[in-house]
Amino acid sequence: MNNNLVDQPVLITQADYAKKLRPFLPAEAFLPDSNKVWILLINLMLLIVGWAIASYLDRWAWQYLWLYLPIAIVMANSIIVLLFSTHDLLHSSAISNPRLRQLVSLLGLTMLWMPPTLWKAVHNREHHSKTNSEQDPDRNYLSSQPNNWGKWIQNAFVPSSEVNPFLLTIGMGHAWGVHTFRNLTSVLFFNKQNAQYPVFAFSISEKERLAIVGELMTIISLHLAILGSLQFSPIKLLLSYFLPIWIGHAGLMFYIYTNHMLCRMTTVNDALINSLSIRVPKIFDLLHINFSYHTEHHIFPGMNPSYYPMVQELLLTHYPDRFNLVDADKAWKLMLQTPRHYLDETTFTNWSGKKMVPCPELGITTTNP
Repeated sequence: MNNNLVDQPVLITQADYAKKLRPFLPAEAFLPDSNKVWILLINLMLLIVGWAIASYLDRWAWQYLWLYLPIAIVMANSIIVLLFSTHDLLHSSAISNPRLRQLVSLLGLTMLWMPPTLWKAVHNREHHSKTNSEQDPDRNYLSSQPNNWGKWIQNAFVPSSEVNPFLLTIGMGHAWGVHTFRNLTSVLFFNKQNAQYPVFAFSISEKERLAIVGELMTIISLHLAILGSLQFSPIKLLLSYFLPIWIGHAGLMFYIYTNHMLCRMTTVNDALINSLSIRVPKIFDLLHINFSYHTEHHIFPGMNPSYYPMVQELLLTHYPDRFNLVDADKAWKLMLQTPRHYLDETTFTNWSGKKMVPCPELGITTTNP
């Protein structure tokens, strides 16, 4: 059944959804899950093992270097898992000691170049409370916003009906870095909500700014240590540093692009209207900690992700005409069939503002058994 926004103008808050669904969920769904911390640490170890193996690449005959590619792919998946597991860690209380929690989250986000204090500000505080509204730093740019370099990059490299396939391929591996750089420089150098290039410029406290600077210095030091351990060798860096980062960032951006960018904007934080869950093969849900259940996450941000399928069943039962649940391949095709700027809350447009396309009706799509 399609989610026809014209027939459903009334928006419901995230808190109202949570209040209605919470009685149907077991108490253990909201308990801290230390297993996710172990997943984070295991994937850190996989990266370290990958770099240890790469330290011997200068001894490999060139015709055998391709044998390292499966290792690079495993490392790339670990980078994806590090983001998703740290994301869950910073939404929960799985680590009660604040210093230990900050250290583990810093290690988890190092390969993403994302200081955890910045992540908590841009994601937990800003994005979750203002999802896909005009004040959300993670939404599409508005057509009415100035045509600056941030907006140009989104127009040129993000999946849309206008994008060049070659530039899209490049953008997949670099979009996460642009997102981090855009928000990081905005809060460090401006922080008065007057920077023009972010999607939406938010401000942070002076204490947070100092913490971000310290964390960023630590991240830079860790990356320099990695590069040093690889002796700054071009082949080692290409195969065990840049390639895993490019593939890993591309993989996580596939999820992130579909989370909200196909949805309409909302003035009320209605998670079933402004968010999208995708169906992926079960192996990816296992590997990526159920990150495909994104609407479910927005209703219960601190929940153990293992219980998201239970929330999805409840949404299918109680809100079948509102819930956006789309097969991953269909979501990607829709990304490539629609422009990427908002003309208004329910209309997409292109860079020139001459093409107008209604935000697609998403709803629940059937999947082949």
